[in-house]
Amino acid sequence: MEYEEVAEANDRLAEADARSRNESLALREQIERDSMFEDIVGSSEPLRRVLSQVRKVAPSDSTVLILGETGTGKELIARAIHKRSSRAKQAFIAVNCAAIPPSLIASELFGHERGAFTGATQRRLGRFEAANGGTIFLDEVGDVPAEIQVALLRVLQEREIERVGSDKPVPVDVRIVAATHRDLEQLVAQGKFRQDLLYRLTVVPITVPSLQERAEDIPLLVEYFVDRFAKKTGKKFRTIAKQSLRLFQAYTWPGNIRELQNVVERGVILTDSDTFSVDDTWFKRKQPKVAAPTRGMTGALLDQEKEMIEAALADSRGTIAGPTGAAAKLSIPRATLEAKIRRLGIDKYRFKTRPSN
Repeated sequence: MEYEEVAEANDRLAEADARSRNESLALREQIERDSMFEDIVGSSEPLRRVLSQVRKVAPSDSTVLILGETGTGKELIARAIHKRSSRAKQAFIAVNCAAIPPSLIASELFGHERGAFTGATQRRLGRFEAANGGTIFLDEVGDVPAEIQVALLRVLQEREIERVGSDKPVPVDVRIVAATHRDLEQLVAQGKFRQDLLYRLTVVPITVPSLQERAEDIPLLVEYFVDRFAKKTGKKFRTIAKQSLRLFQAYTWPGNIRELQNVVERGVILTDSDTFSVDDTWFKRKQPKVAAPTRGMTGALLDQEKEMIEAALADSRGTIAGPTGAAAKLSIPRATLEAKIRRLGIDKYRFKTRPSN
């Protein structure tokens, strides 16, 4: 009994320590990204539409699914929703689902009990409990394993979780904001994502435009990032080279704002004068070498199959069905032979008048 009491006390201490650690982490993230909404720079029509949706959905407690290409700033949109909600004073916990090993994601999200698995020497709170009262942001939710999808569905339906190693439900009051760059409907069609979970997540979908869709914001973004990184490095720039700005505007930005940010940071570090500039070679991507198409073994097999069918048609004088037809000679069904004839582009009628060999 004394051992159990000590163990229970240790669990309570571990739980308090975990809660304190998670709250500290959330507070540090909040301080570091205090001006995240101000980092959403631009005045283009696509961006204004997104911010209008953010203002409308933020006061509600609805689940939001943020869609968009990699590097478009989906987490910034999630933070903006949180900061304008009634949960703004509570924790915002961000989880990159793609970065957590499948074997650990259940423990990371829902916590675990002491002895739940090898190495679980004490109880640990998961991210959902750390975000209780606030918002949890599930980034790259399309990469979540199937068994975790079931647990997420339960959280959305019942507002409760179960720690790994326990069968006791733990109620949680959390707003879920998820994001992905993947096509979830296609994943559903492939059997890799639950359709019922997709319905639960897409209460309010928000699609963040790519940088190419909001190209008119590029000059503002370049100016913003130049100023931001110049302050960090202790440099001062009077102007931005016009040629460099033209390079930024002409580029397609497959990595979106994240790629643009990295290029600007590199330019700030390497520019020695008071005029910010970049090298045009930074924008020249090497195209992967694609081998010339060859027929190979597949082409040889198709040629051989075509020859066999043409020989059978010639032998049967163009007749396909019946005991002496080409299908019988090839020992395949008539419908199959007809399909092969169409696929291989064989003119079966030219064998009608040809005598049998």
